[in-house]
Amino acid sequence: MKQKFVWNLFLIVILNLLIKPFYIIGIDAEVINRVGLTEYGNYFALINLSFLFNIILDCGIINYNTRNIAQHNFLLEKYFSGIITLRLLLVIFYLLTTILLSLLLGYRFYDLKILLLLSFNQIIVAFILYLRSNFSALHYFVTDSIVSILDRFLLIVICSILLWGGLTNSIFKIEWFVFSQTVSYLFTLIICIFLTFKKIKYLKIKLSVPLALVILKKSFPYAALILMMTIYYRSDSIMLDRLIDDNSLQAGIYAQAYRFFEASNMLAYLFAALLLPILSTMLKNRNKINEIIYCSFRIIMVFAISLSIFSIFYSIEIMDLRYDRNLIESSKIFIVLMISFLFVSSTYIFGTLLTANGEMYKLNMVAFFGVILNIFLNFILIPKLFAFGSAIASLFTQSLTGIAQYIICYHIFNFKMKKIFYKIFLFSAILLAVTFILDQYFDSLITVFILYGTFSVLLTVKLKLITLSDFKFIVDNKV
Repeated sequence: MKQKFVWNLFLIVILNLLIKPFYIIGIDAEVINRVGLTEYGNYFALINLSFLFNIILDCGIINYNTRNIAQHNFLLEKYFSGIITLRLLLVIFYLLTTILLSLLLGYRFYDLKILLLLSFNQIIVAFILYLRSNFSALHYFVTDSIVSILDRFLLIVICSILLWGGLTNSIFKIEWFVFSQTVSYLFTLIICIFLTFKKIKYLKIKLSVPLALVILKKSFPYAALILMMTIYYRSDSIMLDRLIDDNSLQAGIYAQAYRFFEASNMLAYLFAALLLPILSTMLKNRNKINEIIYCSFRIIMVFAISLSIFSIFYSIEIMDLRYDRNLIESSKIFIVLMISFLFVSSTYIFGTLLTANGEMYKLNMVAFFGVILNIFLNFILIPKLFAFGSAIASLFTQSLTGIAQYIICYHIFNFKMKKIFYKIFLFSAILLAVTFILDQYFDSLITVFILYGTFSVLLTVKLKLITLSDFKFIVDNKV
C-alpha cells in the first residue's frame, strides 16, 4: 500500500506542478494585470461567495463517498443513481441560497449576473468532483490525476488565445475569464461521464427517498465540516469587500497574495485527496498506519517549510514576477499566508486521518471554534489593518486548528513523533540560516533559487527526512 501511495503521489505532484502553478502565475496573474485590482477584487469576492454555499451541492457526499466506496467497492452502482438524482435537487437549493445571500449583502445587478455564471460553474465542478471521488475510491489514481488537471489545462489554452492570440482589439474583460472557465469545466465533465460509464453499466434517474435520507444522514458530519472550513477559507475576501468601502481594492490586494499561496496549497490539498482513500482502506483492514503517516508528514512538511522560508525572504521579488500594482502591500500579506501554510499543511495529514477514522464530531468541534475565531478576528482587524488584518486572522485560525488536530490524533493513535519534530526543527533552523546568507551575497533570484533548492534537497537527505527508500518504491513498485 505504501508503494502505491508513493508512486501515485509522485505522479499527481508532477502533473499538477506542470499545470496548476502555471495557471495561477501565468494566466490568473495576467488577468489581474489586464482588468486591474478593483475589478479582479470584485470578481475574487464573488467567486468566494459562490464557494461559500458550495457545500449545499455536496452535503459532504464526496468525502463520505470516497471513504465508503474505498471500503465497499460493490456499492458504487447502487449508490450512483441515487446520489446523482439527489444532487440535481441540491442544485436548486444552492442557487436560491446563493442569490438570497448576495441580495442581502447588497450586490449590484451586474454582480449578480457574474455570480450566477460562477455559481453555474460551481455546479459543474461539484459533479466533476463527485465523479472523481469514485475514481479515487477505486484507486484509479492515474485516471484521477489526469482528470484533475484537465480543466486547468483547457483553461490555460483558451485564456492564452484570448490574452495573447490577437483575436480581438477589445480590452480583456473579466466576463471572458468566467466564460472560459465554463467551457473548460463542461468539457471535463463530459470526459468524466464517459469514463464513469465504462464502469457503470446501468443508470436510472430516480430519487430514492430512503437512500437519499441514508446518504444525507451519514454525510451530514462531512457536510458540516466542509461548510465551516469553506467559511474560514473563503470569508476573508467577502468581508474585505463588504467592510471596506474602497471599490474592492483591498480584496484585490489580498487576492494577489492569496493566488500565490493557493498555488502552494493546491499540491498539499492533492496530497490529502490521495491519502484519504489509502488511509480509509488501511483502517478498515486494521493495517498499521504509523509508517505512512510518518512518511506523509515528513514529505509535506519538508515541502511546506522549504517553500515558506523562501517565500518569506523573497516575497516582494515573487510578487514582482507577475504583478504590476501594490507589490509591497501584497508581499506583506503573502508572508503571513505562507507562515500559516505550515499549519495548513499539517491539517492535510492529521485532518485527513481523522476523517478516514470517522472522527467527525471532534473535527467539527475544532472547525466550529476556528470559524468563530476567524470571523471575530476579521471583524476586529479588517477595519484597522485592512487586507493585512485578514491575513493575521487566517494565521491565528489555521495555527490553532492545526495544533488541535495533531493533539487529537496523538491521543487516539499515540504517535511517537518526537524524533521527527526534532529533525524538522533542525531542518528549519539550518535552512533559515543558509537563506539569510544567500540573501546577503546574491542578487539574482534565479541563482538563489537554484542554490536554495539544491541545499534543501541535500539537507533533506542528510537528515533522512525523506529517505532514499521512499524513492526506491517508485522505481521498483510501479502500480
